[in-house]
Amino acid sequence: MKALPTIRSRLTGLLVAVALAWGLGVSAAVWLAVTSEVDELLDETLQAAAPVLGRLLSLADGADLTEAAAAIGEGAGQHEHFAWQLVGPGGLLLRSARAPAQPWLPLPVTGFADAAAGWRVYALPLADGRRTLYVAQTRDERREAAAEIAWAAVWSALAIALLSAWWLQRRVRRELQPLDDLALALARYEPLPPATALAAPTRRELQPVHDAIEALGERLARRVANERAFSAHSAHALRTPLAGIDLQLAVAEREAPPALQPRLARAREAVTRLTRVVAALLALFRSGAELQRRPIHLASLLARLPHEPLQLQVGADDVVDADEDLLSAALINLLDNAVRHGAGTLQVTWQARDGLQRLRLHDDGRGAPPERRAELARALADQAYEGRMGLGLMLADLVARAHGGELTLPEVAQGFAAELSLAPDPSAATPAVPT
Repeated sequence: MKALPTIRSRLTGLLVAVALAWGLGVSAAVWLAVTSEVDELLDETLQAAAPVLGRLLSLADGADLTEAAAAIGEGAGQHEHFAWQLVGPGGLLLRSARAPAQPWLPLPVTGFADAAAGWRVYALPLADGRRTLYVAQTRDERREAAAEIAWAAVWSALAIALLSAWWLQRRVRRELQPLDDLALALARYEPLPPATALAAPTRRELQPVHDAIEALGERLARRVANERAFSAHSAHALRTPLAGIDLQLAVAEREAPPALQPRLARAREAVTRLTRVVAALLALFRSGAELQRRPIHLASLLARLPHEPLQLQVGADDVVDADEDLLSAALINLLDNAVRHGAGTLQVTWQARDGLQRLRLHDDGRGAPPERRAELARALADQAYEGRMGLGLMLADLVARAHGGELTLPEVAQGFAAELSLAPDPSAATPAVPT
């Protein structure tokens, strides 16, 4: 089955995408701003350096011009991305080591201009009016400065974006925790008696869901109560006519000719079995009420139940803490199952294990193939009875669950085994069953 998308993963993905997009957008804006500011700042640097160089060159006479140029070259002129030229009417007079051998600009200009080979040039006419000083810087220097600042901004923005995404993910997980709490509360919610209330919501947004679930539980409880009442009344209405039929068959069997008595005996057996089913249904639909627990002597209870032709093997001192009517209904059906599957002997064992009373019935009948037993076990575990098992196992499982346990089908080498686990009475001051 394809996994459903989760609110948490979708919100987290959206927040991460928004954070990254925000980081990249901020980085792009910073790049544009930094590029413009770096150009402006370096232009101002060239403009401030030109008068200083021009003053030095103007103060030097022709003999000292070469020495002045050498002195200037030992300073800023040796910078890889910075250079200068002194141009006169006859062409190039002096230049720094990094400057090209030809003037940057074919005609003298004043102010900023872009020259070949990626140079940004500032032209300053000297005081004599005949010479022009070019101070220039390569575009690589500007790009390098802008890149350093922009990358610092990019990494900072991405770090902040990822940190924000991590924080938002944790925050989303915390905000969605009430949904997990609601799921746990629903797992414990039981609208049918004995009812378990649904825990109050922890967020205002969950209040409508909480109210809708409680309303649904109330409707289900009313419907089940009505169905139980109808079934119980129907079973009561059937039991009286069945008792009358059995009485009339008993009289007819006593007065009938010997040739008809076997047929009447079989009819009485059918009526007896139908009476047991009705009694089981009565017990089943009373199982929603509070259990009437008491210590039950297991051997005495089994002796009172119809079990012919089974031979019962049960401990003489075993005592079970349970509702006698419900336990009787479950045992009647399990005994009837054993008879119908050809069992002659039924061994009943009891022990307390893992905090539960475990009542095992193991017969020597035909049993069930492993595949069928596994299918029955799955149906019992899922409480999916319809179309997968008969009334006997279903009723026994419902009785066990009413006592806080379940019905399991242990693997046995021969015959068939069923184990009822029953929880002891939680309200008892001391356990009612021996340990």
